Amino acid sequence: MSTNHDLFERALPLMPGGVNSPVRAFKSVGGEPFFTERADGAYLWDVEGKRYVDYVGSWGPMIAGHNHPKVRDAVTSAARAGLSFGTPCPAEVRMAEEITRLVPSMEMVRMVNSGTEATMAAIRVARGHTGRDKIVKFEGCYHGHGDAFLVKAGSGALTFGVPTSPGVPKALADLTLTLPYNDLEAAKELFARAGEQIAGVIIEPVAGNMNCIPPRPGYLAGLRELCTRFGALLIFDEVMTGFRVALGGAQQLYGIKPDLSTFGKVIGGGMPVGAYGGGREIMQKVAPSGPIYQAGTLSGNPIAMAAGLAMLEVIQQNGFHAELERKTQLLADGLLAVAREAGVPFSVNRVCGMFGLFFTAEKVETFTQATACDVMMFNRFFHAMLKRGVYLAPSAFEAGFMSAAHSEQDIAETLEAARGAFREARA
Repeated sequence: MSTNHDLFERALPLMPGGVNSPVRAFKSVGGEPFFTERADGAYLWDVEGKRYVDYVGSWGPMIAGHNHPKVRDAVTSAARAGLSFGTPCPAEVRMAEEITRLVPSMEMVRMVNSGTEATMAAIRVARGHTGRDKIVKFEGCYHGHGDAFLVKAGSGALTFGVPTSPGVPKALADLTLTLPYNDLEAAKELFARAGEQIAGVIIEPVAGNMNCIPPRPGYLAGLRELCTRFGALLIFDEVMTGFRVALGGAQQLYGIKPDLSTFGKVIGGGMPVGAYGGGREIMQKVAPSGPIYQAGTLSGNPIAMAAGLAMLEVIQQNGFHAELERKTQLLADGLLAVAREAGVPFSVNRVCGMFGLFFTAEKVETFTQATACDVMMFNRFFHAMLKRGVYLAPSAFEAGFMSAAHSEQDIAETLEAARGAFREARA
């Protein structure tokens, strides 16, 4: 039997960092990753047979739990008919009908293969629709690895962006303007200066990649008003929040109608999938209806569509999101109480089935506050929890996810593990 260490040693000379996505390498928290053999419900089992209560959920899509029988049955049934056709299939139409029914701002939708594809296409559509070049993003929000998104703020609060990765041309970064999240005054100042040049504003309505940070009251409404006034498109990146924080996503939860939205995670049911869409007037400009080109050979893959449709059916059961929120609150309140017992400065943010753990006593609402938290204490806490059979996101800047499969016993087990882990992290 291979051990986790053996597999990592074999992987290191074959894949950059030994992984196919950077955060999996545990570089942020230190140590070596474990390799999952199987998953079911709220649990993962590694190749050495150790079981973990999982609060990562494949980074969000496993909202109903791993290996849900309805999703699994839908996938195996679809697979019997073929894995990929290269032609339209009925499931694509059903998925489009379902998304546009659940998300009223999405009058038309285009399926893609990942969240990154969806966000890249959305900003191209925004530029093509408005005839403008500049895009606004927010520090700490993540929209995939497209060149336009791998940009951070320059030396001033409202300067042009600078590349954060080799391979991103400075000329392209100059077209991306970066603002602090949850600071409406900064957005007003930028629009006053450059509003006529801005094609679109892309934002995670609930930030999930500087850990979980909800929008301040009125913040999203303020961005909506600015975009409307200056003729820019408001793009909600709901790859993480879509169908998780509410059935209609964050836009339903906060009552904001974006011009374009991007989705992934839940609509794939665990399979690689993404989607973008919006108002009919905008989306009819996408090829082949219009001149804005975007394509994908495997888009609308029948297996991915089957998985996503099954997952959407599961989460529409009465009380699904209310129960998800109840369990997330149970976990959050329990962790706060246990941290107080241990004398550890600690706070929790949560929005329905998303949550964020911060090693600070203050409420975290900004990227600056998130990066000022005690990362080393989080890293010690992460490993102490992992040792006790609880898997949290291996980074102090990633959100956690509750699933319908987590039981109160799982949460109690997690809180018991946290008692020892907080003491160990403090020491």
